[in-house]
Amino acid sequence: MPDTLLQPDRGQPARPIDLIAPAAFDAWLSARPPRVRAALAAQRFTGKPGTHAIYADEDVQAVVIADAPGPWTLAKLVEALPAGTYRVAGDIGPAALGWLLGQYRFDRYRKSEDAATRILLTTDAAGIEETLRVAAATALVRDLVNTGASDCGPAELEAQAETLAHRHGATLMVTRGDALATGYPMIHAVGQAAVKERAPRLIELEWGDPSHPRVAIVGKGVVFDTGGLDIKPSSGMRLMKKDMGGAAHALALARLVMAARLPIRLHLLIPAVENAIAGNAFRPGDVLRTRLGLTVENTNTDAEGRLILGDALTKVGEDEPDLILDFATLTGAARVALGPDLPPLFTDDEALAADLLAAGISQDDPLWRLPLWDGYDEMLKSDIADMVNAPDGGFAGAITAALFLRRFVPKGVTWAHMDVFAWRPSAKPGRPKGGDAYALRACYAMLKQRYSR
Repeated sequence: MPDTLLQPDRGQPARPIDLIAPAAFDAWLSARPPRVRAALAAQRFTGKPGTHAIYADEDVQAVVIADAPGPWTLAKLVEALPAGTYRVAGDIGPAALGWLLGQYRFDRYRKSEDAATRILLTTDAAGIEETLRVAAATALVRDLVNTGASDCGPAELEAQAETLAHRHGATLMVTRGDALATGYPMIHAVGQAAVKERAPRLIELEWGDPSHPRVAIVGKGVVFDTGGLDIKPSSGMRLMKKDMGGAAHALALARLVMAARLPIRLHLLIPAVENAIAGNAFRPGDVLRTRLGLTVENTNTDAEGRLILGDALTKVGEDEPDLILDFATLTGAARVALGPDLPPLFTDDEALAADLLAAGISQDDPLWRLPLWDGYDEMLKSDIADMVNAPDGGFAGAITAALFLRRFVPKGVTWAHMDVFAWRPSAKPGRPKGGDAYALRACYAMLKQRYSR
């Protein structure tokens, strides 16, 4: 999306958009010329909340009915407007984000077409840069998740991290292939069946003043998930290009943190693998070593995301961070429990839970807290190893996956796990069907609140 879609209002010519509260609609309508009232009546526009109308009164104009500007107030309208420059009287606040995201298009695999450019003028000139940053970070998640796995492997995730490192003066470290076997044995085990060009790797980025509080962001980077030897059916494999959605979220959040120059010492980790099938694929019943020293009986090769995250969480914990956030497209159980739009939040820290839930509400980017229920910890017991990766029976699948991850977080370190879907199964205004960011704006708002200068 071009940065020019949102510009400061300096009185330049623009087509007006009226943003009207439902209670004020009748008075607004009665003040319109007869030709405008007739045009709206012809559209059967009655001023219901959440609706809009486009009409011509010397030039194209529009009216939107909303109680207060929210992120998606203008998103449906902008999709319908012709190209041009527009102005909304008054403070549009968060509605500027929906104006931008309503013009998002993923056209990597389509014939290039000239898209209508709709520019919005805003009196909040100071907020333009931040709004553009959030929109660009959201678009990054969408682009990465929408990209086919043949064009988005471990090397491409590494390239994204390298681009961020160059842009913001960060340090990039990558451990690849067989070099993972000793230090990160679970990442190696999951990714070893992939072809050489798609070898597994642990991507690390560090940025910021070492004297600032250390914050770790971890993202699951399974670039394609066949299920391994516990192979998925074709219907279950269809969307598995999105199984690196956690990595996409982590990259986007790191981008926001660095662009805003938050006073933190950022540590980004992405374990990037393809869960492929070959003669050397890890097997059901294998006992895996871990960086932490625990052993894991592999009861399901399709529960691979928690394995690679375990080694990554161990690594970030060794530096005693002030906070760890992890994003992962981890369980179907989370979708069964809460659907696609509401990512579960897991944390033992009450203050962090309160901050994230409040940020989710304020940003219209909600999360829902699920418990790290200690009573289910016994489901992870193994007869031959320290633990299993996937309990039998399928009960409380999102919770037991989070409990597995908790085993690899050092005691006393504040940690939150977001089990995101990273996919929108049906379109909404400003949010097309396909890859999408969940809890990204909430986590960013929380970090800004906690670590403001």
